[in-house]
Amino acid sequence: MRSFAAPTSAPAAAPGRLAVLGRFCHRHRRWVLAFWVGVLALGVLIGGRVFEGSVTNTSSDGYESTKGTAVVAAADPSAGTVTAVVDGAPVDTPAVRDAVTAAAQDLAKLPGVLSVSDAYQGGQQALRAADGSASVLDVRLAADSTAKQQQAVGQQLANLKVPGAHVTVGGDLVLQHEVKAQTQSDTKFGEIVTLPLTLIVMVLVFGGLAAASLPVIGAVASVGGALLAMFGFSQIMDIDTTVLPIATVLGLGLSIDYALLMVNRFREERGAGAGQAAAVERTAATAGRTVAFSGLTVAVALSGLFVFTSPVFRAVAAAGVSVVVIAVLAALTLVPALLGFAGHRIKPPKHSEPDEGFFARTVRRVQRRAVPVALICVALLTAAGAPFLHADMRSTGAAVLPTSSAGRQVSDTIAQRFPQLAPAPVTVVVQGDQQAAAHYADTVVAKLPEVAGVRAVQPAGPDLSTVEVLVHGDPQGSAAKSVVDELRADRGGLTTYVTGDAASVVDFQHELLARGPWALGLVAVGTLVLLFLMTGSVVMPVKALLMNVLSLGCSLGALTMVFQFGWFSGLLGFTPTGGLETFIPVLVFAFAFGLSMDYEVFLLARIKELRDQGYNCKEAVQLGLQRSGRIITSAALLMVIVFAGFAAGQMLMVKQMGIALAVAVAVDATLVRCLLVPAAMSLFGEFNWWAPAPLRRLYNRFGLREHVALPPLEVPAAAAVPGPRTPRAVAEEPVPTPS
Repeated sequence: MRSFAAPTSAPAAAPGRLAVLGRFCHRHRRWVLAFWVGVLALGVLIGGRVFEGSVTNTSSDGYESTKGTAVVAAADPSAGTVTAVVDGAPVDTPAVRDAVTAAAQDLAKLPGVLSVSDAYQGGQQALRAADGSASVLDVRLAADSTAKQQQAVGQQLANLKVPGAHVTVGGDLVLQHEVKAQTQSDTKFGEIVTLPLTLIVMVLVFGGLAAASLPVIGAVASVGGALLAMFGFSQIMDIDTTVLPIATVLGLGLSIDYALLMVNRFREERGAGAGQAAAVERTAATAGRTVAFSGLTVAVALSGLFVFTSPVFRAVAAAGVSVVVIAVLAALTLVPALLGFAGHRIKPPKHSEPDEGFFARTVRRVQRRAVPVALICVALLTAAGAPFLHADMRSTGAAVLPTSSAGRQVSDTIAQRFPQLAPAPVTVVVQGDQQAAAHYADTVVAKLPEVAGVRAVQPAGPDLSTVEVLVHGDPQGSAAKSVVDELRADRGGLTTYVTGDAASVVDFQHELLARGPWALGLVAVGTLVLLFLMTGSVVMPVKALLMNVLSLGCSLGALTMVFQFGWFSGLLGFTPTGGLETFIPVLVFAFAFGLSMDYEVFLLARIKELRDQGYNCKEAVQLGLQRSGRIITSAALLMVIVFAGFAAGQMLMVKQMGIALAVAVAVDATLVRCLLVPAAMSLFGEFNWWAPAPLRRLYNRFGLREHVALPPLEVPAAAAVPGPRTPRAVAEEPVPTPS
């Protein structure tokens, strides 16, 4: 067994900017800590209000369905409705009638109320259930009604006592409130569950509470910063309610991972004999650069969402990129400051990382059978992703809430027992009088084979009418989408807007087809450029992209099997809706792609370092995975815990994101990084590092180098520790730096 002592000194060199930043934060740690405490406090006190200002529907203004809805809304003085279902007693029972009519009269007197409709008014047969045992009490509120006035109406309906019946309160205004409340509750639940679990895992990883607590503290502070950033964005743009937990979970996961890398490097430096201040400075110069480069790759992946016009995508991109920046800043400033306070309590490793272990043995076995291993991995990932080819995109509506939600219960009851009140699959807004709209319905709409009938032609304002269209089969299925396309192709010489849930899905799919390739191209080009500047190869970036696509396909396939086909729905506590929320696969792609490239950077950087030291390809892969496998696996495990904690919430969209990202990270850190990457690199051999001569010259000039100028490390002779068991020179941890 060959080993040698570490050098007693390093060549003098000017420390890099990150080393200077680390030294500054260490020396002025009290001020740095005070700053982040202030960020956390503001995040809790002010940033928490972002949930109040969020919106629940941010479809693109360019969608025809959105334009039609806006036209109707402009002619309608109502802000929405609060609806009560009175169920369990015969509607015509005198006591029931008296209680409901008295409540309607009282509600009409409340401020902000436009009108009240009940089953006992003339022409309101639609408000009665077919079996006569339930009725609906519907309250329309004025557009300028306040939140307090809306809550007062809901509270008065909730307090309604009807002999022999029970009252459930819902309606679109109640749904909006419940979505915000449930999202905020799920976000808090995810944080409360995941932080203790991640602390336990890190205690096992580091063998001590001091080292384990630092990433958790950094993550908590960065979440405060993330809330502040999202609150700022909410003042200048619409922030969909779904964006908040998604951005929070990303910030929490990345903050823990980045702090984990920093603390792990600090322990290595201390184990090599560095003093506390020197170890912090060298950690910032090495692991800090890896964190910065990793954050850049994640930000590039999220930036692809800016290509889309839908506000929800742009809000996620803006919030996501800002959260990544905050996570990086916390790792580069707060963690060095915390190391200044608690670094002396962090135990350094007793032995240097061995060059022989589980990961090295795994790689050697893979290399001996590279072809079958690669084929099996590709086959498994492809098969796992195949279900996504049958994915059905749909607008979930009230089904995003758990079945225990009152708003969800009212929505389901109306759909099942009051079909005339349920939203029509397709609604055509006609700019013209009711007679013109009726003629259009008879001559154009009713003749379509997929149309089951026209439910109603109603006035929506001056020279404005709506035609409610029923379709055969699934309200958001292929027949409904075909009706949307046909009605837009033949407008009967009128100005029309085709709206409704089916139309919204069609509009989204058109945007995805039109702008998706541009978003993919932006992400792919940005990733290829970054990985080329890191490795100097054009082969490895292309392989990394292809492998990421395979792991992403596996994640999307699992998403389809669970949430569309209903696998494990009972265990996970939700009711399948028969499809996936329209925008979820796009968000999964952006987030999972960025996280996968995160781990790709960790592994390739280590392999590139060993390659530069003179190791051949097989040796570099073996040692690279052996030396980085433990930290990659630990980081992935922590990320899976974070995503699983949020998936345990009740909001369906958050649950979909949590499950999909947990699967993506787990598959990427195990099957892809431990098996497929070593197999592929073994098959390509030295060709892994190939680049055309012009690009090689470009890399030599602008490439991001693995070796950085480190502050000198003075190690007393007695403190010398065994180095790598190889006669080759030892380089610092792989970190990309500008040449």
